[in-house]
Amino acid sequence: MLLVVFLITQFIGQRTVVSGSSMEDTLTDGDNLIVDKISYRIHNPERFDVVVFPYQYEDDTYYIKRIIGLPGEHVYIDGAGNIYVNGELLQENYGTETILNAGLASSEILLGADEYFVLGDNRNNSTDSRFEAVGNIKGDDIVGKAWLRVYPFGDFGLVDNIE
Repeated sequence: MLLVVFLITQFIGQRTVVSGSSMEDTLTDGDNLIVDKISYRIHNPERFDVVVFPYQYEDDTYYIKRIIGLPGEHVYIDGAGNIYVNGELLQENYGTETILNAGLASSEILLGADEYFVLGDNRNNSTDSRFEAVGNIKGDDIVGKAWLRVYPFGDFGLVDNIE
């Protein structure tokens, strides 16, 4: 039985708990999620996927954010808080507030061959790719895609990963 649990948590999925408000209103503090660790072995992450990745400056700390920019794309956030990908205004429904601090994205960012630009849905209360502490995320660092909210039970269901 322990071997089965080990294999599942190492290769198929793992449980994680949301800490903080950076993904509100999609996910809230204390939500318990199952992270799908196998999908990205079959295909690459897609725009608007909610992904989990390790925070590089603290052991056993993982961040959960939404993919906005894909490898090879240009990402820019203007002074009015609009997000542009490859020069086109991003059409999305997740970050509903105006971005007050574009951070690194106030200058156009070119993503490398295996880099992703991520933002929290609660844009003004999120440490994400706009800031050096997170920066662009390497594909190899992505643990998996947030897939299922299992707690609180009243909010049980799939995580909104597509636009």
